[in-house]
Amino acid sequence: MQRLGSLLRSPFSFLFTSSSTEDRVAAYVVREHSRGRGLSEILEDRYVQNRLTVDQQRRLLDRPEVVHALGDDAVEQTRRELESIASR
Repeated sequence: MQRLGSLLRSPFSFLFTSSSTEDRVAAYVVREHSRGRGLSEILEDRYVQNRLTVDQQRRLLDRPEVVHALGDDAVEQTRRELESIASR
């Protein structure tokens, strides 16, 4: 019942939170990149593909911890690749 009360107080709060799935995938991406894997390769992993849509993967690339760990150039290149996938 407490969740219902908090939902009624702030019905749009879900718009400003990230899902725990996205949090876990972001940690996975950062960890795998620190092991020497490329971002495109990591995003093709079944772990990522089974948990995030292409839109969610794009949103993942906006997360400060991911950009910081991977670097701006790698993130920008992958954004372009995801855009081409989405436009097919």
